[in-house]
Amino acid sequence: MSAVTFDTLKFAKRLETAGVPIPQAEAEALALQDALSESDLASKQDISELRHELRETKTEINGKLALMQWMLAAVLALAIANFAKQYF
Repeated sequence: MSAVTFDTLKFAKRLETAGVPIPQAEAEALALQDALSESDLASKQDISELRHELRETKTEINGKLALMQWMLAAVLALAIANFAKQYF
């Protein structure tokens, strides 16, 4: 996961401009920086890699499903042939 870049000085200055007292603005900026640094956010690259892995997994599952369908068809054909042999 990637780290979020956060400009605490710019954030604090913006709060000061809005009328927040300087000590409170600095405390809020530091608290937000701590919260963002501890969060585990996914980057666009992380999401892209996950999508790629999901596509690969989907392709693998589709292949296995197709094989199982052929196997089921073969088993059913044998069962029908056996049934036909016994009763006809």
